Amino acid sequence: MSLPPDAGLHPAVQMYRWTRAPFELLDECHERFGDAFSLKILGLDAPLVIVSDPEVVKGVFGLGPDEGHAGKANFILKPFLGEHSLLLLDGAEHMRQRKMIMPAFHGERMHAYGQTMLAAAHDSVDAWPEGRPFPVHRPMQAVTLQIILRTVFGVAEGPRLRELADALTHALDLAGWPMHLFGFMQKDLGPLSPWGRFLRHMKRARNVLRQEIASARREGTDKRTDVLAMMLESKDESGRGLTEDELVDELGTLLVAGHETTATSLAWALRWILADRPLLGRLIDEISSANGDPLRLSKLELLDATVKEALRVQPVIPMVGRVLQEPATFGPLSLPANVMVAPSIYLVHHRPSLYPEPSRFKPERFMGWKPAPWEFLPFGGGLRRCVGATFAIYEMKMVLAAVLPRVSLHLAAERITTIRRGITLTPSDGLPILVTRKRSRRDMPRAA
Repeated sequence: MSLPPDAGLHPAVQMYRWTRAPFELLDECHERFGDAFSLKILGLDAPLVIVSDPEVVKGVFGLGPDEGHAGKANFILKPFLGEHSLLLLDGAEHMRQRKMIMPAFHGERMHAYGQTMLAAAHDSVDAWPEGRPFPVHRPMQAVTLQIILRTVFGVAEGPRLRELADALTHALDLAGWPMHLFGFMQKDLGPLSPWGRFLRHMKRARNVLRQEIASARREGTDKRTDVLAMMLESKDESGRGLTEDELVDELGTLLVAGHETTATSLAWALRWILADRPLLGRLIDEISSANGDPLRLSKLELLDATVKEALRVQPVIPMVGRVLQEPATFGPLSLPANVMVAPSIYLVHHRPSLYPEPSRFKPERFMGWKPAPWEFLPFGGGLRRCVGATFAIYEMKMVLAAVLPRVSLHLAAERITTIRRGITLTPSDGLPILVTRKRSRRDMPRAA
């Protein structure tokens, strides 16, 4: 039982390349070694095995809660999300909290969020400048943060939420420096040091969360339909609810992970849509047919396919991982315990046998075809598939449905590359765009 071939570079070099240009490193290793290879990245405790054969990915996603630990694979997120975050938990405790949180992001509750999402997107467009280029990634971050704040807490305004939004925005800007992912750079050298500033902004945010939790408990949750109310009411099979520390970490995870990744996916979606003017026209026509009704918008075939193709062609994270708790065999691959086996989202999504012309943006490939969970994995898979996956796709549809018909948009950069912002891979320079015409939100169709 041995590891697949190694990239053959010093761990520090592999760390640098993984940080600066992970897709290029993955492509190079895949071309040399095929569907399984090893990386030795400085700062990782466990050996890292990258896999991209869909059948192997299926086996990894089929691991039981005590066979493959995603929480251990996500250890670098602990300073950002807290030890009680769902992303850091494994085994029975992960399953317990997952069951308590999932209902907030599914079923009828989802559609109740639609108008909130549309309104937040329109609020943002109202402030977009006309006639001069601006980076759209920042407004997308503000939109998705407002959406998650409003759906989590049930209100759009208030001094505590403004304080929370400000603290999170500053903290995530500081966390965006890729080197902050590595423990040896996480040194608090005082309030003026980068990590010190990050810690202090996160402390501000967590203090606001504790105040919101205390206020909700005092006032009660009757007639409230927001996520916080649901989480306060949720009980596990033994009748135990979430503790304050668990609530703070889970709310923090929703706020941090739930808006940054979606904002980046929206920026990438705009990058591809605006480069294809016929597609843009077809999308606007389809969106207009729904008359602003969130339920109808959510069912639009081309819009759905466009969102999925954006998630396929440009994953915002390159892989998901499991640390093996015992030796495991996946087809021809036999791995020892304590290895981190990582399905590569990027390599699976660019597999020509699954996606012909994989580098081309072709939403039509998702029309009339539903890939298997191990063939399309922007949100991971198996027992660890992101609980907010349905929410994120729905949110992307609502934001695009609000934006595309309202403004005439054009790309304002000749070349767009991929850069790392924390764990996410974002468009260079924040994706500069140009608004040449803007319609009033009063002129937009509304649901009856």
